[in-house]
Amino acid sequence: MKGRQLLDYVFITLKGIAMGAADVVPGVSGGTIAFISGIYEELISSINNINISLFTTLRKEGLKAFWDKANGNFLLALFSGIFISVLSLAKFLSWLLENQPILLWSFFFGLVLASIFFVGKEIKKWSIATVVMFIFGAAIAYFITELPPNENVDSLPYLFLSGALAVCAMILPGISGAFILVLLGSYKTILDAVHERDVKIVITVALGAVFGLLSFARLLKWMFNHYKNITLALLTGFILGSLNKIWPWKKVLETKTFGDKTVVIDDINVLPGAFEGDNQLILAIILAIIGFSLIFILERVASKK
Repeated sequence: MKGRQLLDYVFITLKGIAMGAADVVPGVSGGTIAFISGIYEELISSINNINISLFTTLRKEGLKAFWDKANGNFLLALFSGIFISVLSLAKFLSWLLENQPILLWSFFFGLVLASIFFVGKEIKKWSIATVVMFIFGAAIAYFITELPPNENVDSLPYLFLSGALAVCAMILPGISGAFILVLLGSYKTILDAVHERDVKIVITVALGAVFGLLSFARLLKWMFNHYKNITLALLTGFILGSLNKIWPWKKVLETKTFGDKTVVIDDINVLPGAFEGDNQLILAIILAIIGFSLIFILERVASKK
């Protein structure tokens, strides 16, 4: 990797904080933030480097060669940011989600909408295949956002699979890992296991997450290396389809309480004029514009570096 200064790693940590904050909000993916902040392919490549040969390097060449090959400084800075975000911003964002959902969703709607243009313009050549994959990605993401959640499941093999699928969703732009857990019916089981310190369940889910992360990163890296335009079209479609989930104005039809958290499991999108209560339209539009503009401001800043 190219040489980086301390300030570069500070910015990577800030990007990790943004990724962690996004993953707290059901419907927003940390993968989207990774993509628009310009670190997505490096993240996938770095995760892909974690394999058996890496530990052979540790044995034969020492810790420094191991760390360099793993792109350790990058991963440490990024995951430190994610960890910091989960410990600090997560509670604030959860409060906003409960108390100011329209304003929070409006900001993210503008941000995700702009990211469609940001990711889409990376496609160097449009063809029938890229258009088909774009439509396919949008349809799949939309379909996922419309699925009803399963009932709570506590089978260990199923929880292993849940961890694998959720972490895959977290690194896919447009699909929320937390939302996948709700759909799979594993959200409450995992939440309870963390609160009750059920080591068996926590370790099972963690192993599933590690398996999913390492295997899926290899698939994504292969796709980027061999079919970059088609892969980008698919990811752009995922982001477009996810907009259905983060539309700010909704009519809640059904909720479920998981511990101290209430999760909406059935709702429909409505126009601001049909929203029951204060639609906060002016503030919502302002925040959506801020979120939309932020993507292009970040891009301009990055291009000047």
